[in-house]
Amino acid sequence: MTHHPVDPPQAGDAVPQMLHVWMDAFRSQFTVPSWQHMLVLILGCILAPGKRTVTACLRMTGRTNDPGFARYYHILNRARWSPRALARILLTLIVGHLVPEGPIVIGLDDTIERRWGPKIAARGIYRDPVRSSHGHFVKASGLRWLSFMVLEPVPWAGVVKALPVLTLLSPSERANTKQGRRHKPLTDWARQGSMQLCRWLPKRHIIFVGDSSFGTHDLVQAVRQRATLISRLRLDANLFEKPPERSRHSLGRPAQKGAPLPKLKTLLSNPATVWHRICVPAWYGHKQDKELEITSDIAIWYRPGNTPTTIRWVLVRDPEDRRDPQAFFSTDVTLQPAEIVALFVRRWQVEVTFAETRAHLGVETQRQWSDKAIARTTPALLGLYSLITLWAGDLLSSASSPYAAAWYRKTHLTFSDAIGAVRFSLWVGDISSHSPPYRERDKIPPDRLVRMAQALCFAA
Repeated sequence: MTHHPVDPPQAGDAVPQMLHVWMDAFRSQFTVPSWQHMLVLILGCILAPGKRTVTACLRMTGRTNDPGFARYYHILNRARWSPRALARILLTLIVGHLVPEGPIVIGLDDTIERRWGPKIAARGIYRDPVRSSHGHFVKASGLRWLSFMVLEPVPWAGVVKALPVLTLLSPSERANTKQGRRHKPLTDWARQGSMQLCRWLPKRHIIFVGDSSFGTHDLVQAVRQRATLISRLRLDANLFEKPPERSRHSLGRPAQKGAPLPKLKTLLSNPATVWHRICVPAWYGHKQDKELEITSDIAIWYRPGNTPTTIRWVLVRDPEDRRDPQAFFSTDVTLQPAEIVALFVRRWQVEVTFAETRAHLGVETQRQWSDKAIARTTPALLGLYSLITLWAGDLLSSASSPYAAAWYRKTHLTFSDAIGAVRFSLWVGDISSHSPPYRERDKIPPDRLVRMAQALCFAA
C-alpha cells in the first residue's frame, strides 16, 4: 500500500469565501502566493480593532506562531504589485456602483500622517492642521499625503461620503534636497493626479473640488480642457471684464481681458450689491440646512505670467455672521451659483474620511520603515475604507438600525456601522463554515474564541 505524503495544515484561519468574492476584481494584479498573503493581511486589517501592524493582522488571523511570517512583510516591501493599478480598479468599482452616469465629483485634499524616525526618508515638519489655529502654530513630524476621493451619496448612509481612490505621497522639501531631487510642490502632485484620473475616465466629465491650496492658475490651466475645477477664490483676486469685441478696424493683438472689476471684498461693503438667499444642505458637516446670502457673476481671472481664465465666481456671506465671508469659483460658467456652493460643501466629507480612517482603520499606527512599504500602506488603508463602504451596501440599507444604546441615541448609519457589519459577516460566516453540518448550534472553535476575546481585551 502506497502512502502519499500529507501536506501540513496551514497555520491560521482560512480566508472566508465572502472576502474572496469581494476582492476578486483585484486578483489579476498579484501572483498566486502573493494574493493569498495579501488576503490574509486584508482580513487581519479589517478584524483588528487597534494598531494596523503586520503583527496585529497575523495575530487576528491565528498566525502568531507562523514560522513563515516574513512572507507577509515581503508583500509590502518587496512583492511586485502596483498601487496605481489597484487605484484604477477601485475607481472603476466605485463609479460603477455609485455614479454609473453623469458627472463624477472628486475631492482632493492633503493630510499629515504623524510619523517619527530617521529611517522614514520622505518625512518632513509641517503645520499640524488639527492642533493649530489661526493664532496658534503647532508643528508635526510626518508624511504628507494627497488623496483624491469620489464625493457621492451612499445609499445605506443616506449622505454623501468621500471614498478615496488615489493617494499620493508628497515628500518634503528636506527629503528631496537630501536625495538630490527637484522638489515637487503639492500643486504639482495635484496636477499629475488629476490628469491621471482624467485618463482613466476618458468618456466621463469630472468635477474636481479642492480647498484654497488648489485654487491656483497652474491647476486651472492643467485641467480646464478635460474637467471642471471648483475651489476657493481670494477676496482680492484680480478679476476683469471680458475683452471688447474686435472690429475690422481694430489694430494689434486681440486683448485677453477687459477693464478691471472691483475686488470681491469691496462688494461686501457696497450697499448696491444685490444678494440672493439660498438654502445649502450639510453646510460644513451640519445636518440642518443652512441659509446663505450669495452674489455671483462671470469674469476673467488673470495673474501676470498666466493665461487668463473665464470663471464664475460666487461670493457668500452668512446672515448670522457665524462664519467669515467666502468666495468660490468654477471653471464651468454654466453651473448655477447654488450648485457651485453645494458641490464645494461636499468637500467637507474629505475631512470626515481622514478622521474615520484614523479612528477605525488605524492610519498612523503602521510601523513600516522601508520606502516601498510606506508608499503602499497608507494608500491601501484609505482604499480599504472605500471597499468597506461598498461591501456594506450588501449588508446594510437605509432601513438598517445603527448600533446604539439607550444612553447613546444614534440616528444615522456611519462608517463604524459599516465596518462592524463587515466584521460580523466575516466572523460569523467563517465560524459557520467550520461548524459540523446538521447541528442546531454553530460551534465556535476554542482558539477562535480566545482570539475574539483578545480582540476585545486588547482593543487599544
